[in-house]
Amino acid sequence: MKKIIITGASGMVGGIIVREALNSSEIEKVTSIVRKPSGQKHAKLEEVVHGDFNDYTKKNSHFKDQDAAYFCIGVYTGAVEDDKFKMITVDFAKSFGDAIKQNSPQAILCFLSGQGADLKEKSRMSFARYKGMAENYLMSLNLGGLHIFRPAYIYPVEKREEPNLAYRTYRKLYPVLKNIMPSSVITSEQLAKSIFRAGLNGAEKTILENEDIKKV
Repeated sequence: MKKIIITGASGMVGGIIVREALNSSEIEKVTSIVRKPSGQKHAKLEEVVHGDFNDYTKKNSHFKDQDAAYFCIGVYTGAVEDDKFKMITVDFAKSFGDAIKQNSPQAILCFLSGQGADLKEKSRMSFARYKGMAENYLMSLNLGGLHIFRPAYIYPVEKREEPNLAYRTYRKLYPVLKNIMPSSVITSEQLAKSIFRAGLNGAEKTILENEDIKKV
């Protein structure tokens, strides 16, 4: 029986990971770091309300003795100002990684990144550059295990309000894209289940591109 910790459980992918964990006989406890209570109740679930994702010092006890950790916080490009976008993408990931390193260095950390992340940190695209920064930092921590997931377009299995025109277009085109360009799409279910399993059992690679993710 294993213990896991997750942040970003209210999101499209994180929510499915929590569901899989709560339904799994392999999981003893799920600790979810949240800004506000979700209202979800389960014997295995402990929600820890925390307002500062840049500093987990006061929540260190919740990070101890974890077997797997999942970072699923993200924000769409253009949804916030660049400085806030960088803070959410880079700084939040660093703080979460530091908390795992300090309290559960043996844990496997799964990081939800994105296709095109630039490890050289020179891309003109802020998304690629910042994701690369976060990936580089997490790899420098030398954790018990680290798996970085770089999905392409994520098709939301559950209905939602799409954040912009591009995502509304992709959603409509998905039935075609999955047949003619399968490497460019993945469902939220496929992604979340792969991330969940990698946290428990590991994966063959540290960085998993879209097609690698589907094989986990």
